[in-house]
Amino acid sequence: MTLHRLAASAALVAAVALPASAQNLAKSHWDSVGRALFKELVEINTTESVGSTLKAAQAMAARMKAAGFPDSDVVVIQNAERKGNLIVRLHGSSKAKKPILLLSHLDVVEAKAEDWSLPPFQFIERDSTFYGRGVADDKDDGAMHLTTLLRFKAEGFVPERDIVVALTTDEEGGAANGVDYLIKNHRALIDAEYVFNEGGGGRIRDGKYLSHDIQAAEKVYLDFRLETTNPGGHSSQPVKDNAITELAAALIKVGAFDFPVVLNPVTRAYFERSAAVTPGKMGEAMRALAKNSKDQQAIAVLSGDKAYNSQMRTSCVATMLEGGHAPNALPQRARANVNCRMLPTDPPDSVRATLVRIIGDPKVTVTPTLEPRASPPSIMTSQLQAEIEKLTAEMWPGVPVIPTMSTGATDGSYLRNVGVPVYGVTGFFYKDTFSHGMNERIPQKGWYDGLEFTYRLVKRLTTRVPVS
Repeated sequence: MTLHRLAASAALVAAVALPASAQNLAKSHWDSVGRALFKELVEINTTESVGSTLKAAQAMAARMKAAGFPDSDVVVIQNAERKGNLIVRLHGSSKAKKPILLLSHLDVVEAKAEDWSLPPFQFIERDSTFYGRGVADDKDDGAMHLTTLLRFKAEGFVPERDIVVALTTDEEGGAANGVDYLIKNHRALIDAEYVFNEGGGGRIRDGKYLSHDIQAAEKVYLDFRLETTNPGGHSSQPVKDNAITELAAALIKVGAFDFPVVLNPVTRAYFERSAAVTPGKMGEAMRALAKNSKDQQAIAVLSGDKAYNSQMRTSCVATMLEGGHAPNALPQRARANVNCRMLPTDPPDSVRATLVRIIGDPKVTVTPTLEPRASPPSIMTSQLQAEIEKLTAEMWPGVPVIPTMSTGATDGSYLRNVGVPVYGVTGFFYKDTFSHGMNERIPQKGWYDGLEFTYRLVKRLTTRVPVS
């Protein structure tokens, strides 16, 4: 253990050991504790290729135990080589109500140093911004959730129900998804009345906070393999029948195609309520679309914004490409991955049929590479809605709470499909974070505000009996 980690652990133990009269430590203290935990988590490589979510789970488990959590309440479960999941429980005064689960994932997408201008696995603080792979997806949530439990522990807070934090593996890919594994093999460890997860957050425009969006539904992830084959031959005698050019033509057609606009109750409410905080033509288009989802003028305006466009329709985009076997040979095979994010109501077979139709070339095969996982929307209770709205008004006066459908996929779908409601609730107000891209980043203030929001919200929800 490094001197830095020893010092941080000692500080956490000291905080827990304080007498009750001195345990209400300043917010700045917990910002510091959270930042140290966040830094350690980001600097552990948890990519699929060479990283280890097991190492990250073990490191975070050590922090929680150093703060006084008993071994029995800090569980690391390995479900594959280098793959680990951490579950931490703060016991409540009663077992009459199911726990609240705070969920995040440890794994991150690949990050090659040569593709970044900053080292991806260093936690860098510059210009009031945190940089590093995973700072936005999703180690910010994991660090926030663990810090919240540490703060409760130091305060001697006993909730009226258990609070469980789970940091899991393989949300971004891989064959050892932690949430799926835990549901099938250790359901009791993560069983909950409802879950707070990634997928929500605040919208900012020109420095102004527009809305606090709560994820209540999500699109469905599905990859298709597009492939062409050919006998090939010598490149000195080219022919028009070329596997690479045929595939390229197909990809151009996919890139130019827009799936039809279809609204569901969550996205209709999203556009209807967003109109009130969006000025000009964009706000007018939102209002018109909410009234008539076939309004072509409104669709044209909203399609110009990548986030709004993805809320309205299924999307498919080429993400990976390979082809040929030698620089002096005609290609015998060309292959591409097309990633689709489908509306929950779009059948996968229908999406595939649409791709086949728009490509219009029988030489290009279109094959799904995995089983899609759709999930129903989560309907928020009036009590939970009221608490989120009340706290949002306190921290960000005048900012409305708006339901949203996440255009990305999360592990929340596994839990929704076994009857556990999942809400994307973070309190993070970020702009473009370059998640999955180069120099991933988040504003310091946005993370510290989310840390305070989550602490207050979870404490309120577990200090009294909820009102229906």
